[in-house]
Amino acid sequence: MTDGRDIKKFDTTVQYLKYRALCEVARHMWKDDLYENLPAIPKAIAPGKEPTMRCCVYKERAILGERVKLAIGGDKGNPNVIEVIDIACDDCPAGGYEITSACRGCLAHRCERACRRGAITFDHKQKARIDKSKCVECGLCAKACPYSAVINLRRPCENSCKVKAISLNNAKSAQIDNGKCIACGVCVYQCPFGAISDKSFIVNVVDMLKKSCGNERYKVYAVVAPSIASQFNYAKLEQVVTGIKRLGFFSVVEAALGADMVADEEAKELVKTGFLTSSCCPAFVTYIETQFPGCASKISGALSPMAAIAKYIKRSDPDSKVIFIGPCTAKKLEFQKESVRPYVDSVITFEELQALFDSKDIDVASLEESRLDNASYFGRIFARSGGVTDAVREAIKENGVEGFDFNPAVCDGIEQCKAALLRLSKGMLPNNFIEGMACINGCIGGAGCLTHEEKSKAGVDTYGMAAYEKNIKDAISILG
Repeated sequence: MTDGRDIKKFDTTVQYLKYRALCEVARHMWKDDLYENLPAIPKAIAPGKEPTMRCCVYKERAILGERVKLAIGGDKGNPNVIEVIDIACDDCPAGGYEITSACRGCLAHRCERACRRGAITFDHKQKARIDKSKCVECGLCAKACPYSAVINLRRPCENSCKVKAISLNNAKSAQIDNGKCIACGVCVYQCPFGAISDKSFIVNVVDMLKKSCGNERYKVYAVVAPSIASQFNYAKLEQVVTGIKRLGFFSVVEAALGADMVADEEAKELVKTGFLTSSCCPAFVTYIETQFPGCASKISGALSPMAAIAKYIKRSDPDSKVIFIGPCTAKKLEFQKESVRPYVDSVITFEELQALFDSKDIDVASLEESRLDNASYFGRIFARSGGVTDAVREAIKENGVEGFDFNPAVCDGIEQCKAALLRLSKGMLPNNFIEGMACINGCIGGAGCLTHEEKSKAGVDTYGMAAYEKNIKDAISILG
């Protein structure tokens, strides 16, 4: 069984609780007794009579029951991979803008003058009040107040969602507009109560691994994202690779090799067309398609690194299964797209990989080391903001292109992506390439990471420098 020491592997207790559900589900799936034990799993996770997180142990177990449902695939009728656990979403203020006790009842009344809706009034002590029936949540009063006495009590999920896909339903629980959601998962990581989570395909992955060792005898390949270098800090990366093989994977391949392929392809495409937006971040691609459809024709025709290397594996071994392991919840939507489905069989996050290790009691830090060396420095740095741009610049150079003025816009987070796309849609963008990363800092900021420490970027760069192949052409030459 897992114990309390595992919590140190995660940023937050919410991640730990999610992991506990995943771990128990995987443990029973390995033993072929999952579905008969489903009702007992929440009690196994919270066996005591006293609650540790909620008002009572019964509510705590009810919420854990919903986490278990997500761990086995969630609501099959909901096409989104991000779901709300309604019963867990009840402790955040419905809020909006509020006047705090910091209001001094000043004479200037800048808040009143800033409000264009007449929503600011004053009591007998000249303290400001907000008429909620008139307030449109513009925030101008908060910007105008010299005492910072106006605060925004919007829920963390609403604040974190930069595509405005989250609102409140009649019961004051969060609800997700699937038409706007890009599955970036930032709300999953930011919700302090874990009331929003991503569906897991861990059951499918365990099933594939078991069958590969049974009568069906196919090979299962793990394609690992380059951001893995910033995770599993309690062990060496080479030990993590061995741990993945211990789970039953035939081989561990770097998605960074797919990144080398994509950088080379996007460089050629950019030189030919004169303008391009990158295709590696599925959340960014979805954002363009849903919010800026007029710019969709500018998206690179290249597959993402995940799909590109998976396509190569399937061509080499048609009967194989390919599982992507990374930091990204949006990849769980991407692999279900018609253009990707033939190549990628499932996706799990680093959180889910940790649950798989512990479900089989694999002590990663005690394992021997296995070398992981498929890609170049440039493919590996796709994991952090600016890495795609550096790789495309290198690919242009390696392809011997002269006289092409490469003028990239590096967009770190969806707000910067929005600003660049707005300018593009109006014909005002001076750049000819947009590197779009929905997560702050790039893939190392993905919702499925174990940790989001600032030093993650340095870890990726160190990992890149350790690559045997120092340029893109040498890396992809092995593909034939």
